[in-house]
Amino acid sequence: MLATIIIASITFATITLSIVLFPSIRIKGYKIGTYWIISLVGAIILLASSLAPINEVWKQLTSDNAVNPIKILILFFSMTIISVFLDEFGLFKYLAVLASKKAKSSQFALFFIFFAIISILTIFTSNDIVILTFTPFICFFCKRAKINPLPYLVSEFVAANTWSTMLIIGNPTNIYLATSAKIDFLNYFRVMAIPTLLGSIVELGILFLLFFRKLKEPISISNEEYKIESEIDIFIGLIHLLVCLVFLVISSYINVQMWLVALISCGSLFIFVLVNRLITKKNWKFLGETFLRLPYQLIPFFLSMFVIVVAINHQGIATKMGEFLMHGPTIFVYGYSSFFACNLINNIPMSILFANLPTGLPYNEYIRAIYSTIIGSNIGAFLTPIGALAGIMFSGLVNKYEVKFTFMDFIKYGSIIAIPVITVELASLYLFI
Repeated sequence: MLATIIIASITFATITLSIVLFPSIRIKGYKIGTYWIISLVGAIILLASSLAPINEVWKQLTSDNAVNPIKILILFFSMTIISVFLDEFGLFKYLAVLASKKAKSSQFALFFIFFAIISILTIFTSNDIVILTFTPFICFFCKRAKINPLPYLVSEFVAANTWSTMLIIGNPTNIYLATSAKIDFLNYFRVMAIPTLLGSIVELGILFLLFFRKLKEPISISNEEYKIESEIDIFIGLIHLLVCLVFLVISSYINVQMWLVALISCGSLFIFVLVNRLITKKNWKFLGETFLRLPYQLIPFFLSMFVIVVAINHQGIATKMGEFLMHGPTIFVYGYSSFFACNLINNIPMSILFANLPTGLPYNEYIRAIYSTIIGSNIGAFLTPIGALAGIMFSGLVNKYEVKFTFMDFIKYGSIIAIPVITVELASLYLFI
């Protein structure tokens, strides 16, 4: 048990240090994130020393249940591919340009329109997708308009990581935790809709107070037109996204697992688009660009952290942690502990670990623990860049586009917004579940 605790602790601590001090390395001109390499080394050590039994890891990787990590990755990447496809053909940029025109010369109007668009897109795609697609646009747009990008970047990040709690597909952590508790799409939405809405209202008010002075500054918006490259491809993509969402909603009623719904939708999308390409003889560039933009580093990171958690569970450490968390109101104990744990070990390993902690609780309390942990896994991303994959990507993109936003800036804005938001969401969950 002690050896597992030491190896896991060193792995988690080194990942945290790497994100702060050396987030990436260059190998033959390619920039590679260090966090997943460190997690992979930790997993290999645990496997090699038999602290994470290979037969147990293999059993869980090949299991036929919904919480199988391979199925969760397929679900997440299938939805990601559909979203990136839509962005490749300019849907997100078109909406952003349209928003800037509607705002005219008012930063206040622009701020609220951007917040609304990011929130809506996050509901139907995921927080990671919105961060990947909108962060570069915001940096570029604010530079051209000669306005401070901080109000828009901070609001983008917190909106994406608040509205990602609305649906199961909003975050890989939602998928893992909800499926581990056999919570279906509709029941998840029924419980999470009110906490998400109330949390968003609170954070919008805080954002407005924080950036009121900056938003009073004048703005210079270009009147350039932006035309979607291929309306038929956008139409095909949107139809597939909507049909996919409908079948995800009813998946538990027709006895089809969500990962299969997403995979079929993704495969169908590409068949339709490829047929359209053969008929119209348009270029195939979108195919390569879509697959190049996927967050592949999530795969080794997720699987490595899964192996580490298998070792923790095998050694009985998770049981002792679960016993410790049995004291106090379940919703607040699990909500706050998961919130802070995200910023020690990242929200993906936290979710894999916390999925097993409340199993000793009565069923109703177990479900409350899972929902509050989901809230913690999303809002925990606000506090530091360590909290979530979205934070790591966001920090890298902001630095790439030469926007001054330090680690301490992240904590400063994040802490002001995160504590009230998670408190409101947990309180509403306590009242309505």
